[in-house]
Amino acid sequence: MNQKERMLSGLPYKAWMDGLSEERLENKKKIFKYNNLEPEYEKAKDALIKEILGKTGNIINVEAPFRCDYGYNIEVGENFFANYNLTILDVGKVKIGDNAQIAPNVSIYTAGHPIHPDSRNSGYEYGIPITIGDNVWIGGNTCIMPGVTIGNNVVIGAGSVVTKDLPDNVIAVGNPCRILRKISEEDRDYYYRNLKFDVEDYK
Repeated sequence: MNQKERMLSGLPYKAWMDGLSEERLENKKKIFKYNNLEPEYEKAKDALIKEILGKTGNIINVEAPFRCDYGYNIEVGENFFANYNLTILDVGKVKIGDNAQIAPNVSIYTAGHPIHPDSRNSGYEYGIPITIGDNVWIGGNTCIMPGVTIGNNVVIGAGSVVTKDLPDNVIAVGNPCRILRKISEEDRDYYYRNLKFDVEDYK
């Protein structure tokens, strides 16, 4: 098993061997081009982000700047939106469902290093997959750590550090991120805290 195969299997691997450095360099070229496209070149932008990522839906909007390691390890669903400064360390697989809304400065880290300094200094690192369900809203400055699974319909408050799995239909916040409460049918009528919709076409 070479180092790329080890990386994709979630095993300890060395990131500079077996063509991995070259793959990251090629992706960095695409990322640089994407982040420096003139804003009016929407079609070119859409085509390039679909080339960078491993799998996407038809509708995808990723505001520049965006950064990732390989790109091909990232799969996003339909109607994907990410605001400025999304960083995905996609050493491991990252799967995100439909209707994702990602606020600015969110970081999704599959990558990690051993705790013990001797092991860490050996150069070995690892990537553990992250899975995010449908209809998830991730607040600004959130970090999602290796191996986490986030369920459907989840809202994650700004500034959270998500170290453990989150089930469907919850609001979670904090460092470390904890479940605040379940999302209820009553929440449908409010757009922010105690402020009710004054229109009828939101349902």
